[in-house]
Amino acid sequence: MEAFERLEDFVAALEGRGELARIAEEVDPELEIAALADRAVKAGGPALLFEKPKGSRFPVAMNLFGTAERMAMALGVEELNEIAERVEELIRPEIPSGFMAKLALLPKLKELADIGPATVKKAPCQDVVLEGDEADLAELPILKCWPGDGGRFITLPLVFTRDPETGRRNVGMYRMQLYDARTTGMHWHPPKGGAAHYSKAERLGKRLEVAVAIGPDPATIYAATAPLPEGIDELLFSGFLRRRPVKVAKCVSVDLEVPAESQFVLEGYVEPGERRTEGPFGDHTGFYSLEEEFPVFHLTCLTHKADPIYPATVVGPPPMEDAFMGKASERIFLPLLRAAVPEIVDIELPVEGGFHNLAIVAIDKRYPGQARKVMNALWGLGQTMVTKVVVVVDADVDVHNPREVLWKALCHIDPERDVAFSLGPVDILDHASRGFGYGSRMGIDATRKLPEEGFERRWPDELKTPDEVRRRVDELWKLLGDDK
Repeated sequence: MEAFERLEDFVAALEGRGELARIAEEVDPELEIAALADRAVKAGGPALLFEKPKGSRFPVAMNLFGTAERMAMALGVEELNEIAERVEELIRPEIPSGFMAKLALLPKLKELADIGPATVKKAPCQDVVLEGDEADLAELPILKCWPGDGGRFITLPLVFTRDPETGRRNVGMYRMQLYDARTTGMHWHPPKGGAAHYSKAERLGKRLEVAVAIGPDPATIYAATAPLPEGIDELLFSGFLRRRPVKVAKCVSVDLEVPAESQFVLEGYVEPGERRTEGPFGDHTGFYSLEEEFPVFHLTCLTHKADPIYPATVVGPPPMEDAFMGKASERIFLPLLRAAVPEIVDIELPVEGGFHNLAIVAIDKRYPGQARKVMNALWGLGQTMVTKVVVVVDADVDVHNPREVLWKALCHIDPERDVAFSLGPVDILDHASRGFGYGSRMGIDATRKLPEEGFERRWPDELKTPDEVRRRVDELWKLLGDDK
């Protein structure tokens, strides 16, 4: 299976596999489209293409990534672990000892050399160019997803900025509330790359140019959400996923490049010091994130393909479409997590925890205090720094089996001894924290305890059926047939 070059190719492939439903009736982008998409994802239903969104001539695609199978298909693989294996191969330390060993590294080096963005002069995303008063965001079928939302929101935007000092690119996915035909909110979280670029621009007293790509190829959409280490270019990562470069084109009115196969591109800027109330917004926590002051995006140019599709998503009470994107990151980035914290065997980020409220981590425990060392390591790494609760279990616990985790974790803890608390950054969407983006985190050591950790008795053995008995029971069970 190959990755898709264009979003419309992915949509066509989904339809060919019976994974897409077309809706020919007029449906309102205000609440109705999101409600149908919500029902579809919770039912394990198909991707949806709304051909006649009320008030717009552009069809809306929803729930494109709403199953594990579609998420893998979007990245051009049968199983997400295929990508994890490639990541592990890429980061595995190798010191070539001879000529033949050096030759063996050449394919890896060539792959990296061949996946960087490739600039093209003619871009399909600029089939139609609208500048000045012609650029009107009201033409787009922008959704209002939940009744208490502060307005309509662009929910699947890839926001491109450059560091004002180094010129380094960042691509992130930050929701954008529609204020009027030419302005939106820019929901930059403080730790994110786009927010860092804006903060630098403010200190320098400079306007920050911004380009927003809507609907490039599926791998690039995912790459904008991925928890990449700082300094890694999202387009380079997309090229790695696709096994070929992302084609990019220079914007019309700003000095930025965007994927040439994007459906729509919004070009513009944010001014230093300008803020406007953004929200409320029905968020992935299942609750409304409240009104806050955020920067304002000003539109200078709108470009799009001749016949574009407007992709969008809705977030809310899990499971939602973003759960499958989050699960992709969980699997794909496990090798990087292991590289930083080698004793980690596996990790589960439950969908119900919104990917930042709970992490269940299995470790190869070898010394006292190791579980607490892992907790602190996670709180010191990238996006895992905002994990509210970390539960550490032994390597023989299946972290993806909630029954086994609950059983063994609850049996393995002495709460006073095994629960630790730490103050630090938390997700700004955490409505229960004591402050905006600041609060407490909890770690639970649910591993078997060692004498040095204050456990002087013998740790009991787990109840298990002997292998020879289990094999005999398997034979007898088959004899029961349908009666069982």
